[in-house]
Amino acid sequence: MWKSLASIRKYIWRYRWGMALGLLCLVAKDLAQAAQPLMIRGSVDALTKSLGSGMAVRYAAYLIALSLLKGVFQYWMRVILIGISRDIEFDLRNDLFGHLVQLAPDYYHRTRTGDIMARSTNDLNAVRMMLGPGVMYWAETSLTFILAVTIMVSFDWRLALLSIVPAPAVSLAVIYFGRLIHDRFERIQAMFSDISSRVQENLSGVRMVRAFAQEKAELRRFEELNRQYIGQNLKLVLIQGLFSPLLEALIGFTFLVVLWAGGRQVLLGRITLGSFVMFNTYMGMLVWPMIALGWVINLMQRGSASLDRINHILFEKPTIAAPAGVLPLANVRGEIEFRNVSVEYGSGRALDEVNLRIPAGFTVAVVGHTGSGKTTLVNLIPRLLDPTEGVCLLDGVDLREADPQDLRRYIGFVPQETFLFSATIAENIALGTDNATPEEIRRAAELAGLTEDIEGFPQGYDTMVGERGITLSGGQKQRTAIARAILRDPKILILDDALSSVDTLTEERILTHLAGVMRGRTVILISHRVSTVRQADRIIVLEKGRIVEEGTHAELLESGGYYAELSQKQMLEEELEAI
Repeated sequence: MWKSLASIRKYIWRYRWGMALGLLCLVAKDLAQAAQPLMIRGSVDALTKSLGSGMAVRYAAYLIALSLLKGVFQYWMRVILIGISRDIEFDLRNDLFGHLVQLAPDYYHRTRTGDIMARSTNDLNAVRMMLGPGVMYWAETSLTFILAVTIMVSFDWRLALLSIVPAPAVSLAVIYFGRLIHDRFERIQAMFSDISSRVQENLSGVRMVRAFAQEKAELRRFEELNRQYIGQNLKLVLIQGLFSPLLEALIGFTFLVVLWAGGRQVLLGRITLGSFVMFNTYMGMLVWPMIALGWVINLMQRGSASLDRINHILFEKPTIAAPAGVLPLANVRGEIEFRNVSVEYGSGRALDEVNLRIPAGFTVAVVGHTGSGKTTLVNLIPRLLDPTEGVCLLDGVDLREADPQDLRRYIGFVPQETFLFSATIAENIALGTDNATPEEIRRAAELAGLTEDIEGFPQGYDTMVGERGITLSGGQKQRTAIARAILRDPKILILDDALSSVDTLTEERILTHLAGVMRGRTVILISHRVSTVRQADRIIVLEKGRIVEEGTHAELLESGGYYAELSQKQMLEEELEAI
């Protein structure tokens, strides 16, 4: 538990003064509570020893005053300490999200979305419960136990000793059951991640599920996961069910011992009736700490297990980050160079010693078979990944020496897999461009060939596109992404197969509009269509991660390689379509 708390000490330190005030209220509340049995003892002894009703009334007044003080301090104790746990939850959630957006794409390739969501919600709530009610009740019950036992020992150490006989047994039970609870809860949270991932995948792929009539099969899989999750929870409930009655049995046994021994002491005249009542009152006060101990341990073990899971994310280092000595990018012209660049994945090499120089303002097209390394090549430019070997340069600056965020401000990127947010079309086009005017958004949409489609929507640019742009066609999503890239007015424009979902007529219209936009910018264009790349200043052909052909459209047709074969095949297809 303490090791887990150490990992979030900066959050606790941030609110140290508030926590100190809350703990001060806690101490004052416990002192007022611990003094109440003393007033009861005085009142009972005043009545039994015929000291007068006035003395009994005075003790009663003291008891009322202490109760009021206890209530006030207890209120502020809860407001302050539990309020701080909410503040820490707020900070931790923000830091967790901020860290997640800094992690490189490779982290998300090996981590399930549902698992991340479970840690960001369920686990975060368990940490809050540990830092709020857990810490508060841990301190409260510990101080109550110490105060009550100290006062009892000062009056009759023999009777006090009998009242704390179950303490060692309670400690052993707490250690044993606490470890079991921690292990069980870790399994439960892991299974909750599995369920979250299954739901997220089914909702994202609902069309595929329905297309292959897999509703019943997916329901069976989910039902099995749900059954396992319930099974693990029932095992945890079984442990908790054993823990609480065990504590209560130990406490009940202690009451019997104190009742027998204390009653005997009263009959022998060794202690007063008031002292005996006081002892029983303190025993009643000790019931809550002993019972709450199990609940607090449960909260602490749950929070500790959840914090470990959150720390797995927070301790993950971004593989793409700004170096210590950042080289600023100023007056970017857009000259790109790859020197002996190789990129290796776990499955093999995607690029193999690529050497390529793209002068500023040039349009370079990249073609090749599927899996030849085209997307990997363009992903190096905005530093979505770094080369395994070699170096990538922008205007002579090694990209690894630049701040990735600074670099990406100069790049307009349309990835192969278009992603739109659940927002309006205007908001999706303006993503990443601060203070974009409606006129600028309309101009970008016009250049992307999207204006007619948008005007056909009932709400125009204010049309909600749905999650991942599900209400738009593939071509409309691609053109929205192109408009988004154009609006940034980038020095470098990367189009990764950005026209694959539009027909040839729409493609021709978009390319005509883009001709003016591309002028004066460095453009990298990936496509499988010769009609898309034929006007490029230079065309390169990738094969198994290597550049095997390079030249203009005419030069590559004359060389009779892959590009010439691709051009001839597509011309034949166009002729057949025309027929």
